[in-house]
Amino acid sequence: MSSSTGSVDAVTVARLHQLYGRQSHLIDGGDAAGWAQTFTDDGEFHSPSYPEPVAGTDALIAFAERFHTRARAANEVHRHVMTNVVIDEVRDGAATVRAYLQIVATSIGGDSRLVRMTTLTDRVVPVGDRWRIARRDIRRDDAA
Repeated sequence: MSSSTGSVDAVTVARLHQLYGRQSHLIDGGDAAGWAQTFTDDGEFHSPSYPEPVAGTDALIAFAERFHTRARAANEVHRHVMTNVVIDEVRDGAATVRAYLQIVATSIGGDSRLVRMTTLTDRVVPVGDRWRIARRDIRRDDAA
């Protein structure tokens, strides 16, 4: 992994970037269970865009299913676009990761629009041979 000084080895960087790419493809493609598996079994998702935090695999699956169902009902394709991923540190086996997350909606046969622009901060931990998100905190850019 790395030392507690903040330097992160190339393998860890690649694996974490793959996690975020895979996670976006899973939720956008409607694979709610696959998306939920990118979190720990007791993983938490905190976002001011939703009425309450989501925690645990079953709740995360239901959350992702609702996201995909709402997009389809609106006759849209939604994409999570993750950029500027920064692994701040790996300390005591856990990584702190920050990134920008855009959600873009494209109407079938129509134009695309930015739904929201957010910043996320994740606590990511190794589980077996994979990294998983233990806690995600979202901050909307339109919030004070």
